[in-house]
Amino acid sequence: MRFRKMKNLFLRQSYLDSWEDYERSLRKKNFIKWDYIILTASNEDQASAYRTQIDERLEKGLLPAETHYAVLPDPEGKRVGSGGATFQVMRYIGEQHPEKENPFQNRRILVIHSGGDSKRVPQYSATGKLFSPVPRELPDGRGSTLFDEFIIGMSGVPSRIQEGMLVLSGDVLLLFNPLQIDAQFDGAAAISIKEPVSTGKNHGVFLNDGNDYVKCFLHKQTEEWLQEVGAVNEDGNVDLDTGAVIFGSGLLKALYGLITTNGRPDDEKFCQFCSEEARISFYGDFLYPLAGDSTLEDFYKEAAEGSMNDALHECRTKIWNAISGFTMKLICLSPAEFIHFGTTRELRRLVTQDVQDYEFLDWKRQVNSAVTEDNFAAHNAYVGRRAAVGAGAYIENAYVIGYSVIEPGAVLSHVRVCDRHVPADTVLHGTELTDGRYVVRIYGVEDNPKGKYPGGVQFMGISLEEFMAKNGIEPADLWDDDESYLWFAHLYPVCASHEAALDAAAVLYRMTQGNASPEEIRKWKESERMSLYSSFTSADIAAAHRWEGELENRVLTKRFVWALEEGNYYQDALEIFGKRGISEEIFHILEQDAQEADFSLKIRIYYALSRYMKHTGTSYEMMQYDALETECFGTIQKAVYNSAKKNLPDSSGYRIGKDRVDIALPVRVNWGGGWTDTPPHCNEKGGVVLNAAIKLRGIYPVQITVKKLDELHVEFESKDIGVYTEITDAAEIQDCHNPYDSFALHKAALIACGIIPVQGEADLQEILRMLGGGIYLSTQVYGVPKGSGLGTSSILSGACVKGIFEFLGLDRTDDEIYDVVLGMEQIMSTGGGWQDQVGGLTGGIKFITTNPGIDQHLRVEKVEMPEEAKKELKERFALIYTGQRRLARNLLRDVVGGYIGNRPESLEALNEMKAVAVLMKLALEQGDIDEFARLLNRHWNLSCQLDSGTTNTCIDQILMVCEELVDGRFISGAGGGGFVQVILKKGVTKEQLHEHLRAVFQDSGVDVWDCELLL
Repeated sequence: MRFRKMKNLFLRQSYLDSWEDYERSLRKKNFIKWDYIILTASNEDQASAYRTQIDERLEKGLLPAETHYAVLPDPEGKRVGSGGATFQVMRYIGEQHPEKENPFQNRRILVIHSGGDSKRVPQYSATGKLFSPVPRELPDGRGSTLFDEFIIGMSGVPSRIQEGMLVLSGDVLLLFNPLQIDAQFDGAAAISIKEPVSTGKNHGVFLNDGNDYVKCFLHKQTEEWLQEVGAVNEDGNVDLDTGAVIFGSGLLKALYGLITTNGRPDDEKFCQFCSEEARISFYGDFLYPLAGDSTLEDFYKEAAEGSMNDALHECRTKIWNAISGFTMKLICLSPAEFIHFGTTRELRRLVTQDVQDYEFLDWKRQVNSAVTEDNFAAHNAYVGRRAAVGAGAYIENAYVIGYSVIEPGAVLSHVRVCDRHVPADTVLHGTELTDGRYVVRIYGVEDNPKGKYPGGVQFMGISLEEFMAKNGIEPADLWDDDESYLWFAHLYPVCASHEAALDAAAVLYRMTQGNASPEEIRKWKESERMSLYSSFTSADIAAAHRWEGELENRVLTKRFVWALEEGNYYQDALEIFGKRGISEEIFHILEQDAQEADFSLKIRIYYALSRYMKHTGTSYEMMQYDALETECFGTIQKAVYNSAKKNLPDSSGYRIGKDRVDIALPVRVNWGGGWTDTPPHCNEKGGVVLNAAIKLRGIYPVQITVKKLDELHVEFESKDIGVYTEITDAAEIQDCHNPYDSFALHKAALIACGIIPVQGEADLQEILRMLGGGIYLSTQVYGVPKGSGLGTSSILSGACVKGIFEFLGLDRTDDEIYDVVLGMEQIMSTGGGWQDQVGGLTGGIKFITTNPGIDQHLRVEKVEMPEEAKKELKERFALIYTGQRRLARNLLRDVVGGYIGNRPESLEALNEMKAVAVLMKLALEQGDIDEFARLLNRHWNLSCQLDSGTTNTCIDQILMVCEELVDGRFISGAGGGGFVQVILKKGVTKEQLHEHLRAVFQDSGVDVWDCELLL
């Protein structure tokens, strides 16, 4: 116990020393640094992702700028072995210094072999183990990765070696003090640590020749054998192979000579040693000849990384002849620690249990996560308050929201689960593919992807044979050839969406339990499926990094507040702090300033704070950036909501006036001023919008029904999604703020109309008795795709309010209904603007304006056009469905954030959008459709300027296909999907447009929809 405590103190101080060395390497020019840091990768996609990670750190000043960084993938994606990858490193360095006889002389080189498939931890296959999380927050506030730990821990090593190449294994973390390294050797030096023989039997062990040189290698030998050959010292410890080796420049030159002619790289020789056929191993083929007891005959028998063949035999002969004369010194580090990120089970144990053993290094179970319980591990995770996560689970880079249940021991990575159940001891890992589709891989924590069928290989708690038998699966259903490993089994359906992929994973789990229906099994068999291997090779690694949203914290200073008050862009204001950033003290000052500021300044301080904290990775007393961002948008919502709440109608005297009311409303297309109606812009600047009502496919799509019931309760139905409920408690209706509640809109409608109080105790039966009966409210949006951009949700709110007032026998003007709907939407916390409900509640083309102020009072003016112009506009206007669902919530946050942050492009766009809307109105009144089309194009450019998410590749392609047929183009709603509006060139018909689109997009859903402008 005392030894362990002393060891921990030593390693903690060693780490602090390494951190200081790391910081000095960033600050001091004369600090001895690595000349080269080179990573190996399995393929170009992985290499590109590694380069992105390195570039991000360089841009932030988190890596020494003087060091030369390179990432080298296996040539053409072929697996050439760790030795082949090392030859490629030597060739790369030689090419940088073609004039040098020995390009490695007087150079300090760090090589991290990180190109494995990570078969035993498949969630890291695509992105690589090297950048997998480590359960620690760095002293500068960043969440750490293996790469960061390597860079920090090895910062002091260059000063301990005059020249040479340190080679590390990318899945082994070494904790030691660099002062222990004695680099006086000729040839190579193996770095080992003392570990109990019980540990050594599961790893490689060096046998010391008595003079601190390696006599031989002992790989996964029994304890008895290790004792017999003298590998175990009197304390019961062995010299454990850590995978860390230093090659001297002379040895490197000898190896380099195998792939060069006259000192220059020779392609023919290089291809002999760097090939998929030979697949040379760094550890087996480079190190074996250096051991004192090695012989050429035994070398030929040494296990191969690939397969034994003539090519490998010839390579071994040449390697032996080149380097067998060198020796390998044994450097034993003690105290030291060896952490192997080997299997999923080991990873889970490390982050949930063993992490406590590394508290002296400030490791902890939860890092940079928004969670409310501490019985599970989390890294960059969000776990909602209603979710239940079992003990020993590990959530990384994942969202767990709604009433999700994550059972004990489950591992989640790169998934967003809402109201889902994840079984115990299973891994759920989401992967977006390069073609935009999704795969969610589910497997057991204990599964070994290297296991081969048949042979009892386990899959989620049962044998693969049993799984196949339960579901009538033949080997040909899972494998294309004889490589019948679990790694290559085609188990995972490829899906169009993340949610569908989660559903498919749930079906696969039920199949292992024998609970899947025949129909589910049939669909699984018929689906396109991928294996653990193919899904990793097809993964969009850049998308994976985007998914790993940063949980960073940001702060500001008084001068920053002043700059924001003056209307400066928040990024420009941040330059006030330079590289110093924002200290904890300044952060608390800014918090106090925000609390005392008025509405406009308050939201800008909170927004700017959230941005800075996120970008710099700084945290303060465990507060994360998202708390401030929530405060920003919450302040807006609260201000508007409080205004709306005080204006809710008085329900006294309400009586049911009709037994049934049916309301059907059109949808709307937005033309000018979109986004200017959104808080807080409309509250600070006023809004200006031009839109029009349309029928879609000959009908009014937004439909609601209100009926009187004999029973004193409330019934809600949403026919779109086929859900129904009965409510007898007013408190349940008052709970209408949950965005995942299917009846949030129905509840908010009763509150906004004054039937149910917004808060406080209320007797539902008494309320209904006074009204004269119960209430049935159903809604549906008929034939309109979700995320259409046609304003359906807000128009549905308007239909509900209109219908309820008519049901009560109350005559309300459109203006009164607009005000109630505004209140209703704020009750639901939608955060959107006010133009949509006007677009559907009032026919024709409307020009809608408001003055600045928290209370928004709409002025609606119908735009009158000449009859000929109406006819022309109807003929030339067309609506094209993009086949995509838009993501309005993300766009809303992005666009509103741009405005709050005083982004110049956003302010310019919003200001000009108002002017364009006015000019559009004038053009329509004058009957100038060509001018109207030109203004639509101008507005489209402004929308793209406001937010790049307004368009995407698919939308751009649609517009390109249509370009020769249209004069004007615009997106419906927030953008990013839904419908595109166009004004056809004179003489072009909608049928021509249809044929044009069909020729390119076939049956993909991209097409002209039948619509009618209600002019």
